[in-house]
Order: sequence, then C-alpha cells, then structure tokens
Amino acid sequence: MKKKIVVLLTAVMMFSTVLSGTFVYGGTPEIDPIVSTGWLQNNMNLQNLVIIDIRTADQYEAGHIANSVSIPFVVPFSAWITMEDELLLELPENNELFSMLGSFGINENSNVVVVGGTADPYDICAAPRVADTLIYAGVENVAILDGGYAKWASEGRPVTTEVPTVTAKYFKGNKIDKNMFVSMDYVEKKIGKSIIIDARDAEVYNGEIIEPYAQKPGHIPTAKSLPAPLMWNEDGTYKSASELKQLAESIGNTNDHIIVYCGVGGYASAWWFVLTEVLEYKHVKFYDGSAQEWSLYNEMVLD
Repeated sequence: MKKKIVVLLTAVMMFSTVLSGTFVYGGTPEIDPIVSTGWLQNNMNLQNLVIIDIRTADQYEAGHIANSVSIPFVVPFSAWITMEDELLLELPENNELFSMLGSFGINENSNVVVVGGTADPYDICAAPRVADTLIYAGVENVAILDGGYAKWASEGRPVTTEVPTVTAKYFKGNKIDKNMFVSMDYVEKKIGKSIIIDARDAEVYNGEIIEPYAQKPGHIPTAKSLPAPLMWNEDGTYKSASELKQLAESIGNTNDHIIVYCGVGGYASAWWFVLTEVLEYKHVKFYDGSAQEWSLYNEMVLD
C-alpha cells in the first residue's frame, strides 16, 4: 500500500511539473525554449534560474526584471561577439566565453532565460544569437523570453533598478557543441547535398538589395529563401508552434540536413534556434561566416 502511495505521489508531482512548463529528471529542471512573461513571473524561484538581460546598459539601468543580470549584446564588440578577419558577429574565444559566463553565476546546469529587445527584427534576433552561444558553450537549458522586456513591462509586471548580487560559478567548458557551427569549406562541399537556408530578407536574397557587409548581389548557390522576420508577430513575439512548423516544412523536414546562414550571423541564429530547439530538427548547422565571408571568396547567384 505504501509503495502505491509513493508511486501515485510521484505521478502527481510529474504531472504538476509538466503543467507548470518544467520537468525535473535527475534533479535538472527543463524549460521550454520560448517562455511567456507569465511563465517567468510564476517561476522566479526555479532552481538554478539565471535571467540575462542583453539590452544596452542604459536600458537595463532604467529598469529591468528583478534578479536579472546585465550582459549587453552590442555590435561589433561585446561579451557575446567579436570581430575576426573583419567579419562581424564571430564567436569570442572559448576561455573568454566560459570565464564571462561563470562570473555571472552561470554554469552548464543553469536554467537561463534570455531577455532582449523588440525594437526591430535585428533587435529581436539578438536573443536567439545569445541563446545559440549559450547552447554552443554547453548550457543545458536555455530559453528566450517571448516578447522580451517590452512585453513584460507593457503588461505591468514588476520591474526594478536594483542590481542583484551575483555569486560566481565555475564553468567547466567541457560540453561544447563542436558540430553546431560550420566553415565556408564545409558549406562548399555540401552544396547540392544539404538544404541551405538563406535567412535574410527576400529582397536581399534575390539581389534587389545589396547589404553593406556582402558586396555581391544574390545568394549562395542552391540556397532557399526563408526570411527570419516571418517567424515573428508585429509585437516581437514568436508565431505559434504550428505556424513555425508550417514555415519550416516549406523548406525541409526534421530529418533533412540543413545549413542556415544570413548576412553576418544574426537572422540565421533565430532559425537555428527555432529549428533545433523548438521544432526539434535533427541535423541543422550554422554557417556563422554567412554572406559576409562567402561573398569575399565565392560568387553569389541570382535565380
């Protein structure tokens, strides 16, 4: 009888965690890749929760979610990105990344929620870029706050100007996803073999507009157009899972081998995150060099 009661209580606890948007397995809470403002407010005491505010320092100082830490995403240089061989939005050195994350109380077991801005599509895609970097570094549970800080504040949820005290943690850095980012050589070899997604605006893909960091019109040969802004509503929130699935399936299915790229690595980060984390596509690679690198050494095509 006692055994039956224990089993029943365990089942109830598991069911309640599913309803709350978390599931604990082996002591590690799991969170959905895109979380709502309501979910975050109701789960502020979640085990190992770290809220990262990636807006500018001035925006953070004017008001932020309680206990969130400020790690701004700023182009061309910030804790999240650097320049390498004049290429924008390149990953920082691993040791620098690990040290930075640990200094803000983040380790591989943290539950991280990224809070960004929604002023325009480039502002929105900063959050998935940061999320991708965290996943690359080996953080197990990473989420984006849907609608960012603007939605949180517009709903009258509590904000503060107090800066939290952070206890540093040791970030081991032994869980790097070495297969996530791919090189230009890799992309060259996969033309005609993998599905290549161009996440830039359609006018850039078809050559009507030439962006300043890619001086040739057009796109990588065989690439298909899937502009990142299609995945967001006007208020900067993500479209429903069914709508995102429909967009993705217009290009390929969950078992296809896919490479995503854009201009410099912003828009592509959003599609990598949605395809991999939300829709559970199995074989998605991120060409971080994107059009800025490709156009320096290869031709773009118009078709």
